[in-house]
Amino acid sequence: MSDLLEIAPETRSALPFKIPLARWSDTDAASKTPAELLLYRSNLLGADLTVTNFGGGNTSAKLDGLDPLTGLPVRVLWVKGSGGDLGSMKLDGFATLYLDRILRLEALYRGVDHEDDMVEYLPHCTFNLNSRAASIDTPLHGLLPFAHVDHVHPDAVIALAASSSGESAAREVWRAAVGWLPWQRPGFDLGLRLRDHVSQNPGLRGVVLAGHGLICWGETSHACYENTIQLVGDAARYLNERLARRPAFGGPRIRSLPQAERLRLAAEIMPKLRGLMSDEHAKIGHLSADPETLEFVCSKDLSRLAALGTSCPDHFLRTKIWPLTLDETRLADDVYLEQSLSDYRTRYAAYYQRCATTGDPKMRDPNPVIILVPGLGRIAFALDKTTARLAAEFYGNAINVMRGAESIGQYIGLDEREAFRIEYWALEEAKLRRMPKPKPLAGRIALITGGAGGIGAATADRLLAQGACVMLLDRDADALEQALKALERKAGSDFVRSALCDVTDEHQIREAFAYCAREFAGLDILVANAGIASSASLEETTVELWQKNYSVLAEGYFLAARSAFPLMRLQHGGSIIFIGSKNGIAAALNASAYASAKAAALHLARCLALEGAPFGIRVNTVNPDAVIKGSRIWDGEWRRERAGVHGIDSGEALEAHYRNRSMLKVDVLPSDIADAVYFFASDMSIKSTGNMINVDAGNAQAFTR
Repeated sequence: MSDLLEIAPETRSALPFKIPLARWSDTDAASKTPAELLLYRSNLLGADLTVTNFGGGNTSAKLDGLDPLTGLPVRVLWVKGSGGDLGSMKLDGFATLYLDRILRLEALYRGVDHEDDMVEYLPHCTFNLNSRAASIDTPLHGLLPFAHVDHVHPDAVIALAASSSGESAAREVWRAAVGWLPWQRPGFDLGLRLRDHVSQNPGLRGVVLAGHGLICWGETSHACYENTIQLVGDAARYLNERLARRPAFGGPRIRSLPQAERLRLAAEIMPKLRGLMSDEHAKIGHLSADPETLEFVCSKDLSRLAALGTSCPDHFLRTKIWPLTLDETRLADDVYLEQSLSDYRTRYAAYYQRCATTGDPKMRDPNPVIILVPGLGRIAFALDKTTARLAAEFYGNAINVMRGAESIGQYIGLDEREAFRIEYWALEEAKLRRMPKPKPLAGRIALITGGAGGIGAATADRLLAQGACVMLLDRDADALEQALKALERKAGSDFVRSALCDVTDEHQIREAFAYCAREFAGLDILVANAGIASSASLEETTVELWQKNYSVLAEGYFLAARSAFPLMRLQHGGSIIFIGSKNGIAAALNASAYASAKAAALHLARCLALEGAPFGIRVNTVNPDAVIKGSRIWDGEWRRERAGVHGIDSGEALEAHYRNRSMLKVDVLPSDIADAVYFFASDMSIKSTGNMINVDAGNAQAFTR
């Protein structure tokens, strides 16, 4: 950590806010229906992270419709439904409600203490049996008199909304054109206050909701969009002018580490942190080291501001109320890391005890979601990669808010009791309970060597389908890229990574495992699958051919397992699966190099099972035979060589030969091997180590007993 030296504050300037660009196209909009224009506007706003964060914000339009029972014209409120994302939603993402019924709800309102009851009335306002649930923000849209309304969470506006000087700054930016409402939790009462504020201040273009965001409107979808973009741009330009006057966050305290050092440190510290936090549920990590984050974590004001917590409900619902901040000089001290996490859990439990009342949900996982590391960046941990990445992005929004708020005054975090009321809101708890049960391998991290081959790709597909994150290693760049893209299309880009790697190269293996540690924060499953095959009589077997088989099939497995062990020890266990071969047990004619190298791998697995057991590391083997279809090995010389050994044609006759040779008379496919790997990777085999499964359609020669 010698590079983390004190530096002068004037050497680093504050980073500016990005100005949103108006992207509305009259050509694209010309042929759209009113509902389609609402969707078009929503997608444009949601796709611009300077306007609103992922999953945040909502849009609406009051459109004409026909009552399906009476056929009479009615006014229908189209509003983004609960959940979903503005940038990617479709028309079915909108809730539709009778506007007159929404307006009549005011007669049923019994005050703030009964706020949540109003949500129960929203389904009774549903138009045309739409199954999309209406969100808690529906009253904000329905009670306003405007045809089109946008509610967004731009960092630049929330910076005003979370600053001690925010209200006066808003008047300076917009004069009397934009109103201001003090903080209040979203709901029906806020909708009433907003409506009354707008009624009492005619001519407003929008209102800043303190600690929360911006709500604004227009008479057409286009006018509403332009108003939103302009107001966000106004706030950004105002803050940028002030940010340019001085460094952010009190100026830098230390330099950020050089990139190579950051990568090394991340690969070292992330698995440690993950292992210390994954008692009940395994977590996935995500590292962010963008300029905004580095400016913050290396600043003089880091500790003060991080301790204040976040302000916008969207932020701390994803990130918890505050992060854990580590001392960059003690990162190599494992006792310090463990104590820091323990202290955080204690602090979080105390926060829960101070704020919880009868009827509140039980305390959730007290571990931090965001960990700030000076010189390195921010690390987010969650039950899956997407959630971790989004949590990191939301804390990035919080950093931007703090930077802007401090440029005009003092940043103000949300009062902890208000934060608790949001975090443990009964409506949020109900939403969590509706979430599907995690998949069996959720939170697990797998690395597969030979990942672009038939067995490797099928195994990756199987593990991804069960919720794991997967790192593919292969030395064939084209095949690896194709396999990666195919898996991304099915599982999403968050869950799969790849790296070029020759398993016989010690340095490449080490770097690939470090990459896995940085991308996902550890390793739980290793599938050693990279392979070659050769056929030659003993006299035709050269030393080069012999060594090639052993370097890939024995040494390659050794190198991969050796890199996996320290990562798995940090995670308190793991599963290593070797892809062996029937030929590792049963002798094969004219394949002594291949078969004996496979036998060496089988025995290596048994040895590693002994070494791994005290650490909870299980080591097992899957022995395939004649996996011809979908196999890269069988597409080359090996196919012709084995056909020659058996004196048959290398086409369909070879496949028929192996099928008929088996006891069950069936083909063995890559997916069959993947099923066996999944068994050993999952908790179904939690009490199994040092074992083998033959997936060969039955071959008496290969019986293990």
